[in-house]
Amino acid sequence: MAEEDLTRQGARPARHGRREADGASADPTLPPSARPGPTRGDLRRLLRARRRRRRAVEGVAVLACLVVLVAYLASGDPDPGREATGGGPPGAGRPSGLPGVEARYPGPGQASPGLRPRQRPPSQSATPTPTAPPVRPTLDATLAEVPAEVDLTGVGSRDWLHWGLRGAGSTVRKRGGTGEIRDEGGRGAVGGWDDNQESFRWRDGTPVESVGGSPHGVYRCGAGSRFTLAVVADGQPRTVRLFAGVWMARGRLDARLSDGGPNRTLRIEDRHTSRSAEFTLAFQAPRGARLVLTWTAEEVFTADCGNVGVQAVALR
Repeated sequence: MAEEDLTRQGARPARHGRREADGASADPTLPPSARPGPTRGDLRRLLRARRRRRRAVEGVAVLACLVVLVAYLASGDPDPGREATGGGPPGAGRPSGLPGVEARYPGPGQASPGLRPRQRPPSQSATPTPTAPPVRPTLDATLAEVPAEVDLTGVGSRDWLHWGLRGAGSTVRKRGGTGEIRDEGGRGAVGGWDDNQESFRWRDGTPVESVGGSPHGVYRCGAGSRFTLAVVADGQPRTVRLFAGVWMARGRLDARLSDGGPNRTLRIEDRHTSRSAEFTLAFQAPRGARLVLTWTAEEVFTADCGNVGVQAVALR
């Protein structure tokens, strides 16, 4: 009996020690080496947690793919091979909010699946160069008395021509002028005189640079004798002043435009002595056309060289 009691008393501490061991597995204060290993329940819970995380990651990946697809379908039609720094503004090659994901677009002329292609703006064609309206030929003519002194440099800003300074065949032109005034000769022998009632001066002539007052001019005798001049048009309004006269004759000035525009005729006469006039002609004609002036002795009143004469012409 004593042995049996001792045996029972010796077994109790063993069962008590087992309970302490069982309690040690839940005690967090024990060192890891004294803790028991994971149970099957723990493994099943860990496996379920891992599955939930994997499904969440897969869901995020699917959502990202959908966003990329929507951006692809909603985009226009830029060149798929064009880089963002090439033909468009910075960042145009990537959908907003998804850095690192390169967007792909349908090529030119291709419609996005299921969507209407975005309308392109009309191409900018080259702006046609405006053409100037055609020039309508105009011509007006008036006459007036010649001033006592005429400044050819002032009235001939584009060109001028003076006759007779050094004889019948002498002419002086504007230095650096346009050359638009043309002396086209005439009919009858040319003579020179130096007692004109009016004088002419200039400061920009060639071959004579300046003259303070020249009373010279040239003339042609007899009925039907004439001078012919031409002024080249440039399409802009221009004014010509012709200083001419008669001696015991009637002179007729015919002005016409070579392109068939309007024409004008003016006359002066003096049966007993001389008379001078300033003919002013305002005209406009297409570039290359000409204003033609013919100064003719329409009738003479003496057999002693009734004539028409010219002193100068100016253009501005």
